[in-house]
Amino acid sequence: MDRIKGKVAIVTGASRGIGRATAQLLAREGAKVVVVSRTAEDVTRVVAGIEADGGAALAVVCDVADPAQIRAMVEQVVAAYGGIDILVNNAFDPSAVTSSILDLTVEQLQRNFEMGPISYLRTMQACHPYLKAGGEGRVINFGSLAGVTGMVGYGPYNMAKEAVRALTRSAAREWGADNITVNNVLPIADTWGAVANDVPPPANALARHGSAEDDVAPVVLFLASRDARFLTGYSLTPDGGMIIDSAR
Repeated sequence: MDRIKGKVAIVTGASRGIGRATAQLLAREGAKVVVVSRTAEDVTRVVAGIEADGGAALAVVCDVADPAQIRAMVEQVVAAYGGIDILVNNAFDPSAVTSSILDLTVEQLQRNFEMGPISYLRTMQACHPYLKAGGEGRVINFGSLAGVTGMVGYGPYNMAKEAVRALTRSAAREWGADNITVNNVLPIADTWGAVANDVPPPANALARHGSAEDDVAPVVLFLASRDARFLTGYSLTPDGGMIIDSAR
């Protein structure tokens, strides 16, 4: 407990799945968590749950595809909490991720980039002064094993998520002088829910999909804490042994 006590953590895409699990865990570990998503009802519900468990949280409605909303979100966080220590970029648009390369349109690809590496870049840039001022800033970006493996039928998603990894490596090199670490998480987790149909079977060594709460969020917590202060530019893969050490 209290591994990040008093830190201010922004989590985008925090209304469900891995984002929600991450926000909840960071709050339990003592952070003041900013729950960011596009829907007011969703962020309010997550914040209410965190507060009911004794945590501190702030609900912020923000479409990260809109740079003006990103700036406004950061200003709201700083006004409320005085700074920013941890940024978790998790938001994405799941409605536009599937296409073969042959059928892929520039418009669909652009949507994946807008919600992925472009929005991550803008959020990182807006948070940078505060991450630097805090003295030990943390950025955790969500890439995807789909991009590493070239998952069939997910061309635009794969391309955008690999761009996230390139962004992370570049920022890690440049922001090391500011004592800001920048890392990726490439998870495999069951985010479909109990009623989902056509869930793909696990293809990893542990023969199961990970839990957002028990298998993925703790990796984000590690990267956000002082325990990971000497780790930057890496892609951590909580995947149950799917690709082992092939993600370079």
